[in-house]
Amino acid sequence: MRRAAERFDAATPAGRRREVDALRAFAILGVVLGHWLVTALVADGGSLRTASPLGEMPWLAPISWVFQTLAVFFLVGGHVATQGHASAQARGVPYRRWLRLRLARLFRPVMPVAALWSVSAVTLLLSGTDYGTVRTLVKLALSPLWFLLVYAGLTAATPLLARVHPLWPLVVVLHVDVVRFGLGGPPWLGWVNLVAGWAVPFTLGAAWTRGEAESRRAGWLLLCGGAVATAGLVAWAGYPASMVGVPGAAVSNLNPPTLAAVTFGVAQCGLALLLRGRLSRAMRRPVLWAGVAGANLFALTVFLWHQTALMAVTASTLPLGPLPGLHTAPGDLGWIAGRLVWLPVFALALAVCWAAFRFCELDARAVRTRRRERPARVAGPSGPAGGPAAGRRPSAVEEVRHV
Repeated sequence: MRRAAERFDAATPAGRRREVDALRAFAILGVVLGHWLVTALVADGGSLRTASPLGEMPWLAPISWVFQTLAVFFLVGGHVATQGHASAQARGVPYRRWLRLRLARLFRPVMPVAALWSVSAVTLLLSGTDYGTVRTLVKLALSPLWFLLVYAGLTAATPLLARVHPLWPLVVVLHVDVVRFGLGGPPWLGWVNLVAGWAVPFTLGAAWTRGEAESRRAGWLLLCGGAVATAGLVAWAGYPASMVGVPGAAVSNLNPPTLAAVTFGVAQCGLALLLRGRLSRAMRRPVLWAGVAGANLFALTVFLWHQTALMAVTASTLPLGPLPGLHTAPGDLGWIAGRLVWLPVFALALAVCWAAFRFCELDARAVRTRRRERPARVAGPSGPAGGPAAGRRPSAVEEVRHV
């Protein structure tokens, strides 16, 4: 294992900012663990319904503060997208080609999960499965797609957002919430925040690229300002303390994003920026870096299939009867203890999904790498020096070198 980690370390370009990869891996891990901890599929008669321990035990809301890490992902996404677009411009790559390659990387891994659940939904309905159960399962399985659609839209707008100050989308979120909650505006208005809310960390990532968020002062300002604003909104403006959706709650901070969720994300971005130095030093350890690099290679596969892994374990164990922490209602600490026991089983099921479908993400990267290197490719069966051969998928070590 150590030798493999050293190969990963040696394959990494000297100028690669490893802390960026570490933040992305942390964000994906937070989302996966967060969903596994607060999503319960309760066996109710002959059907399955969703529930959350946050609904029965609201004092667990701080758990959502730790694992709701999407803002960090959008921060990194904005930083990487603006850097990548600037680099493409410098190389003379047209915007359309740059965008096409990035969107292919995003959406190619989506095809298997969408196809599988389309077939599964039809099969379950034809077999007489309760419609509510099928709807619950499909909604959970495909829920990660909303993130990809918003992320793709912001990526497409990178040339514009690279010049937008983060205060502008924040002002939009503020006005939407004032009209929606303070003036009794229509509920659908909140969906404007689906774009504006996540544009805030995305444009913070662009500001990071421009060098405007490099100082520790900027990090502390974002962390403290966001934390104080969030605390005030929860304590005095009636926003929920949970930063994720809770089934049955009147207001969700995440669906669509509220001002509290956005200010909380600002605080997270500030903390992430402050931790860059420590993360950079930690990533100099080959074993740690190999884990982070491997997670980044298949981040989309893990993200897209983690809910399917949870549901596969839940459904396959139904004949064994209601199992604590898996099929039972999350109403006490016993459920939490049981759920913690099931986490390694979810991880094993996710590893099976990863092994089966990781090729889609590798293929998307291989296409992007071949197109990027096409002008410099020389004839021969092994491709350009140091690059993956044409017609085959790159190895993991090659991926670290070329991503």
